[in-house]
Amino acid sequence: MKKYFGQFGGQYVSELFMPFLERLDKKYREFQKNKEMQAKLKYLLREYCGRPSPLYFAQNLSKKLGARIYIKREDMNHTGAHKINNAVGQALLAQFMGSKEIVAETGAGQHGVATATAAAMLGIKCKVFMGAVDVERQKFNVFRMKMLGTEVIPVEKGQATLKDAINEAFRYWAANIEHSYYLIGSVVGPYPYPEIVRNFQRVIGDETYRQIMKYEARLPDRVVACVGGGSNAMGMFYRFLNSPDVKLVGVEAGGRGEKHGDNARTLSFGKEGILHGMNTILLMEENGNISPVHSIAAGLDYPGVGPELSHFAKAGRIMTDSITDDEALNAFYMLTELEGIVPALESAHAVAYVIKNKAKLKNKLIVINLSGRGDKDLMDIFLKKEK
Repeated sequence: MKKYFGQFGGQYVSELFMPFLERLDKKYREFQKNKEMQAKLKYLLREYCGRPSPLYFAQNLSKKLGARIYIKREDMNHTGAHKINNAVGQALLAQFMGSKEIVAETGAGQHGVATATAAAMLGIKCKVFMGAVDVERQKFNVFRMKMLGTEVIPVEKGQATLKDAINEAFRYWAANIEHSYYLIGSVVGPYPYPEIVRNFQRVIGDETYRQIMKYEARLPDRVVACVGGGSNAMGMFYRFLNSPDVKLVGVEAGGRGEKHGDNARTLSFGKEGILHGMNTILLMEENGNISPVHSIAAGLDYPGVGPELSHFAKAGRIMTDSITDDEALNAFYMLTELEGIVPALESAHAVAYVIKNKAKLKNKLIVINLSGRGDKDLMDIFLKKEK
């Protein structure tokens, strides 16, 4: 099987992990062909997760911005984000492999909640590593994970955000690899994880393709998604990659501005390097150390991006842009006030791209992937507003 997307991907891990990765690859191919497991996955996506998610015509936003805008409502999934698609799929795969424990990392907490939910439903023990900074700003999701019976482990090292949570999750997994399954939350990590996560998330784009053809009898001019690690973007974009007239736009976190360390514009400013078992595009210092990153959205606080996204961005198939914290907040309020839909701050970056570029997008048919709902961010936004 192909382990690279162009020059990106691979398995840059110690020999300790190789037997597991080889077994994972083999068992995943068996899982894909197993009729009973595929039927169970389809059932759970439909009856437990709530798929298909709606493709909503945003009439008020469209009128204000002068474009025809549809919103893919991943925020309406069980647990409130696209993360449940992958969590349920991989939890079933872990069960299929006979794993006794699931290990995961989380930034915004949505992947952690989705994983905790899937583990509870299937009766598997679960540990989630989360940066201490994210624990503080996502208290509601931490409470939800604990309610679901998951052990949440705060990580104080480094910047105490997503990158550091992944590092600690890898360390724990290495010590418990015989009975643990590492449920990666994005299209990152050593092969075959980027492919596995993309395949569990491609249901987003597959549904969108059918829905937009039904409603508009044509494909959109642009499909827009926020990019951190990239699972919601890759899940949405994959079905449209072979439709050259559809422009695909990945929107990164511009943070507080252009200052070094104040953003997470990986595809815009990154360099090729190795992190978390993969060769991909990373934000790095001149000395090769990973750069500190910042975003108002915890789920975009990652200095890298999935190798498949790196490949298609480098090839020019995926366009990139960035949105600042202030622009994302403006989009958060606009969508809430105009459509009665409260977006996650991560998703607000995708909405903000359309607002920022309204002049050149006038009269275009646009699909925005609303990857999650903003309940998790409300207290943080409220406290910022009070200050």
